[in-house]
Amino acid sequence: MVRLLNIKKLGFLAVCLVCLCGCKENIDTSARYVFSDETILSYLEKHAAYSEYVDILRHVNISKLSDSKVSQLLSARGVYTVFAPNNEAIHKYLENLVEEGLIAEPSWDAFTSEHKRDSIRQVIVFNSIIDSGNELNAYFYTTDFPEKSGDEFTLGTLNDKKLSVKYVDKAPDSIYINGDCPLSIKERDILNINGIIHQMEKVIAPKDITAASYIQECLDEKKGDFLACFRVIQACGLLDTLSKVRDDKYEELYQAGLIPDLVGMQVVYGFAEGDIGYAPRHRLYGFTIFAEPDEFWRNQGIDPKDPNLLKKLTQWILDNHQYSDDDKFTTDENYTSENNLLYQWITYHILPMRIPKGKLVFHINEYGYNLSKPSTYSIPVYEFYTTMGKRRLFKLMESKASNGVYINRFPITDNGRKGTGEEIGCDPDKVGSLVDSDSPIAILNDMVNCIVYPIDAPISYDDKTRDNLQKNRIRFDGMSLFPEAMNNDFRLKKASEERYKHVYIPNTVRTYNYLENMQQNREMNFVYYNAWNDDWCNLHRDEMKAVGRFEVMFKLPPVPRRGTYEVRYKVLANSKRGVAQVYFGTDPEKLPVAGIPLDLTMDCRNDITARLVGWEKDTGDDDYDAEVDKKMRNNGYMKGPKSINSNDGTERDYNDRENIRHIFVRQTLDPNETYYIKLKSVLDEERKEFYMDFIEYCAKEIYDNPETPEDIW
Repeated sequence: MVRLLNIKKLGFLAVCLVCLCGCKENIDTSARYVFSDETILSYLEKHAAYSEYVDILRHVNISKLSDSKVSQLLSARGVYTVFAPNNEAIHKYLENLVEEGLIAEPSWDAFTSEHKRDSIRQVIVFNSIIDSGNELNAYFYTTDFPEKSGDEFTLGTLNDKKLSVKYVDKAPDSIYINGDCPLSIKERDILNINGIIHQMEKVIAPKDITAASYIQECLDEKKGDFLACFRVIQACGLLDTLSKVRDDKYEELYQAGLIPDLVGMQVVYGFAEGDIGYAPRHRLYGFTIFAEPDEFWRNQGIDPKDPNLLKKLTQWILDNHQYSDDDKFTTDENYTSENNLLYQWITYHILPMRIPKGKLVFHINEYGYNLSKPSTYSIPVYEFYTTMGKRRLFKLMESKASNGVYINRFPITDNGRKGTGEEIGCDPDKVGSLVDSDSPIAILNDMVNCIVYPIDAPISYDDKTRDNLQKNRIRFDGMSLFPEAMNNDFRLKKASEERYKHVYIPNTVRTYNYLENMQQNREMNFVYYNAWNDDWCNLHRDEMKAVGRFEVMFKLPPVPRRGTYEVRYKVLANSKRGVAQVYFGTDPEKLPVAGIPLDLTMDCRNDITARLVGWEKDTGDDDYDAEVDKKMRNNGYMKGPKSINSNDGTERDYNDRENIRHIFVRQTLDPNETYYIKLKSVLDEERKEFYMDFIEYCAKEIYDNPETPEDIW
């Protein structure tokens, strides 16, 4: 694809230096930069093609809480990307409103309601501007647009919506925003002192269509590529759930200023990395549906439009044993019951979070991966989630060899002590189902709260899947427990500005229960640390942390089979951490103590601690090093996994003295039970941190296997 070169940015930086040197004594230290050239607003004002857009900018308030206009915003210092519709685009948009019956003629004077007119103006403006905040040069040249069609921009618009990009293979200069809004080929990458302008030939005005509305429309008109899936969803009574977009109560509290940011993190609470934790602006809901396309069902001899589709699908599930022998279910026509086979089957296809293409799995600091070559993968990376309906485990995985993201793939890896960790093969019955995110039938941007990915093979929580899951170590990132993190776009956001780096989770007791799967006491403050540009040796780099006399409890994912498991808690230790008593069990009101208190400060840089733990650096002698690992395990510890790497020049890997896994539970776990973990500070300290990176389940068949010892990855 032919795009403009980044040499423009270099030229712009040179101008910056000249200007800064020439007016040093007049610089406002609060400014991002000072220039005498055009602002975005002044540029738009001087070009007649944008006169309609400029007029609209002068009518739209920055927010409900401000009387300032967006035109003022674009005349001030900042880092903005503006997708500015020309006059013709705005006129065409008004003509579309005439066709929809909203107005009688394509004119702003045709609105019978001032409220409707203001709403339409806001739609045009808020969907056309991305504010990159304080990140210097973080505006989006066309060279900085998302790499693949269907991918979303890192940052949202003023409307808090993510725009997507579409490229046309046979027209390399053609770029569309949100599917059908063409970017001008000539008028793009127009650099100004406070950002960049791209002229749009069509107004960006995404409709807030919910999954429920979209699915119902497809069913009513008998259109689309997922009629069979959608008919099952409707029959199972899931449309009400799929209509949820946002938590209106949280919205009211936030707008009223009753969900405050956490100020003074460094001074008051002892956080080293930042001073303000920013509360999320919204509490949104979302969903991801992984669906067998209608073409698959036709190949199975089932017509998606067949009046008896539901009965035929139920019979197909039975005939193909798409369930576990341990499952209890009914096969009658009461499809809305959670005990119904069809209900259990379809809910295994749905996750309670909207996962965009770039976040199905995360490539960031796994062994052998380099962020400077983001498309060159190495070892398998994976995510474990809990599905809707009956709580069941769902695995997403991608590796160098897989050529895509797969559901429930279980490859053979080079997992020896001196291995590469990479996938070296995959048995045919363990390949899993490809998530075809690049398919033209994938529904990526049409719904405000949902994405539908076609899959190339059927999925179910059958015995084969459950057995394979149990035979694999189940390592889940702490943030995977919380759908809200993905739905509200703060988990591993590729931005280092402070408002995205430290996300303050409102306190359960004092303000609002933001994370459904977490409960906390009044005395603590909980922050998600998005360490995107920090080279921490955590899984995915990020971490969860809290300070004070913390008491925090999480609901954990289910195990796949009944059996004996170890439950392990990984710590990247330092002196700022606290000491926590762990509680683990099924009754959140009466959790029993699990082991001795967890010392989050304990690392093996201290020789006394190293001897206590049994830690020794690998020598290269596999037998001796395995004995060291065994000694550590006997003491209730393990080294951190070799799969997590660091590129900061230090030995941040399996031999990292700060990187320790604590084995705090070894007991029988049941897949039909819900387990909770609670961590309670045992110190009378206000400034000691709670810390969480990942937890892992490991079945006895893995950790106590005499023939194939557990790998170090």
